[in-house]
Amino acid sequence: MFVLLLILIVVLFGSGFLNPIWWVAAAVLVFGATRHGRDRGGGWIRGDGSDAGQYRDYEHRRDRQDHWDRRYSRRHRARWKREDRRDYERRG
Repeated sequence: MFVLLLILIVVLFGSGFLNPIWWVAAAVLVFGATRHGRDRGGGWIRGDGSDAGQYRDYEHRRDRQDHWDRRYSRRHRARWKREDRRDYERRG
């Protein structure tokens, strides 16, 4: 898919030397392809194998582990409870 789109953009750009309206068509195609890729959370580089979901899972696990460590550590227990209470109040 990416290769066909790239070939189409090159052909439209090359046709632009005959009629400049083809340059506009190529620019619109490039803009549309990059905007569509960005809305999906990926792009040409990532394709369908986007790792954005994996990173969100990692962040979620990291935050839960941090919360667990803070909650059950012996040092600074009162401070962590205050911060947990603030976090809970912000969410709720």
